[in-house]
Amino acid sequence: MEIVILAVVIAVVVVGAIGGLVVGSRKKKRLPEAKAPSVPPTITAPPAEPHVGDEAETPRDEARRTIEEVDLPVAEPSASAPVVTEEPPAAPLAPEIETPEPTAGRLVRLRARLSRSQNALGKGLLTLLSREHLDEDTWEEIEDTLLTADVGVAPTQELVERLRERVRVLGTRTPDELRTLLREELLNLLGTDFDRVVKTESGLETPGIVMVVGVNGTGKTTTTGKLARVLVADGRSVVLGAADTFRAAAADQLQTWGERVGARTVRGPEGGDPASIAFDTVKEGIAEGADVVLIDTAGRLHTKTGLMDELGKVKRVVEKHAPLDEVLLVLDATTGQNGLVQARVFAEVVDITGIVLTKLDGTAKGGIVIAVQRELGVPVKLVGLGEGADDLAPFEPEAFVDALIGD
Repeated sequence: MEIVILAVVIAVVVVGAIGGLVVGSRKKKRLPEAKAPSVPPTITAPPAEPHVGDEAETPRDEARRTIEEVDLPVAEPSASAPVVTEEPPAAPLAPEIETPEPTAGRLVRLRARLSRSQNALGKGLLTLLSREHLDEDTWEEIEDTLLTADVGVAPTQELVERLRERVRVLGTRTPDELRTLLREELLNLLGTDFDRVVKTESGLETPGIVMVVGVNGTGKTTTTGKLARVLVADGRSVVLGAADTFRAAAADQLQTWGERVGARTVRGPEGGDPASIAFDTVKEGIAEGADVVLIDTAGRLHTKTGLMDELGKVKRVVEKHAPLDEVLLVLDATTGQNGLVQARVFAEVVDITGIVLTKLDGTAKGGIVIAVQRELGVPVKLVGLGEGADDLAPFEPEAFVDALIGD
């Protein structure tokens, strides 16, 4: 019974505590008081910032100007800073066209230069022939002098035999008589009946086609450029073909030579097919109606069979347009008898029609003129007598011999 009474008391206490908490929380909450209707406050905004293009000041009642009507302010030049007026870049100047020297009499003009290098040969022969007694020792010395000058064994023997016979029969002894005798025999060896004109006329409706061949270092590209000057000086129009694609500067070098005389150069990529460039050169020469086409080929080592075969290919490709009128072999006169070895191999690959001897003024071995003609059976047509642009001259046997033995 007591337990029941105790439980009832605890329950009453718990209920009373919960009721006190609820009443306390209601007393803390207040109902909102009634307020009079509020009037929204008046807000004064700051002056608006001008937008881009607006006037910052109060607009005035005047017409607005367009941008075309507004003049930009002109800056006054400062006294300390000079006014610089920029000039338009100058257009690149075209290369000046030169007027080559006429070819007539070039070798005669260069005779003094030739005689300085060849004088030893002529004077040596005249000195020996002027001896009071022309014994066997003297004739052997004459042979040695001719061989040293690269005249060649067979031509030397032939010349000595003829001189011995004429001196014995005619009794020629005076210096003038000996000079005349020696001149006649040297001209006989050189051959005055050769046709030494460079063939530049095809006789067809196509230009004359000249191909220039030779080994490295003989001055082949330079000779081609100088030959262009010779032809232009004679009133011919020329197209150059840079078929030497293996030497990096060959095409540039040839083009420079051509520009100096107004001749156009056909060229291709470095390392390209030489035969293709030669073919295009002839094709363009025909299209332009040029008088002469000059083709500079790559320097071939005569010991390289593949390169020599390629030279034959260039010749065959060119002849699909028209036959070659001239194949000039460029030889360095200072190489002497080695030049004959080169000449033989080139002659087996292409039909050599003429020889160009370069650096003839730099050697005392002018007898190579006689030797190479005998070896190939073709004439020396041009000789190089210096590094000047007009120092390539048509070969004239009389002028050469006169320079050889002096006046």
